[in-house]
Amino acid sequence: MTTGADQPTLTYVTSRDGTEIAYWTSGDGPPLVLVHGAAGDHTRWRPLLPHLEPQTTVHAMDRRGRGASGDASEYDLEREYEDVAAVIDAVARASGSRVDVYGHSYGGACAFGAAPLTRNIHRLVLYEGWPSVRPESHALPAGVEERMERALAEGDREEVVITLMRDGLAFSEEELATFRAAPSWVGRVAAAHTLPRELRAARTVRLDPERASGISVPVLLITGELSTDPARADVEHVAKALPNARTLVLPGQQHVADAMIPEAFAAHVLAFLREES
Repeated sequence: MTTGADQPTLTYVTSRDGTEIAYWTSGDGPPLVLVHGAAGDHTRWRPLLPHLEPQTTVHAMDRRGRGASGDASEYDLEREYEDVAAVIDAVARASGSRVDVYGHSYGGACAFGAAPLTRNIHRLVLYEGWPSVRPESHALPAGVEERMERALAEGDREEVVITLMRDGLAFSEEELATFRAAPSWVGRVAAAHTLPRELRAARTVRLDPERASGISVPVLLITGELSTDPARADVEHVAKALPNARTLVLPGQQHVADAMIPEAFAAHVLAFLREES
């Protein structure tokens, strides 16, 4: 265990298919696993960590294919579910307690898929990341994926990420400038090659009410009031499918409030995690 002032410690866990998955530990308090979305690695959490570390021991994983984690020759979203479950179970063994989990965007969908695979989740927070009622709604505007693929083929990895954020996810210029100025931008650019495969996989993840009904832990589903992310339209359907879920709308926010207003965002998350079950 570390404090916020110390360097994070790196741990590896072997997922079910043999891929090594890395996670970085910092902070002091009950365990919290963070699962990042498509564009980035564990460094994506830097704005949020100072507001979580005084009250939680944070375990920020690198999803497969990025950061310090390994990868496989073929991509299958089910392996991502197993990766998240493997990290949760490893943290639970080390801490001797069940584990809170926060997943953002695609990472939220991975955390949702992991929940039926482990009994070690205490509470689950998802920010615009869950299976869709209409997976086809996750298709990007015409031409965006083609421009991303072309930029990747030309070796312009940064342009791949900018195209996704600006043209695919409708990030404002303010949001884009904030992300490009952050230290985590390097990790986002390094992960550019994983974006096309995850965009394709997102269009296959349909909400299964039977699977959702087996997630009995308390779940907080967060959306941004101004978000254009397709997940926002499905939040009430997902909430109804889960036995113990509630929703939270963040006024004036879009898809990345945890980076834009990290202190306020952390306060919402911590208040939910500290509620009596």
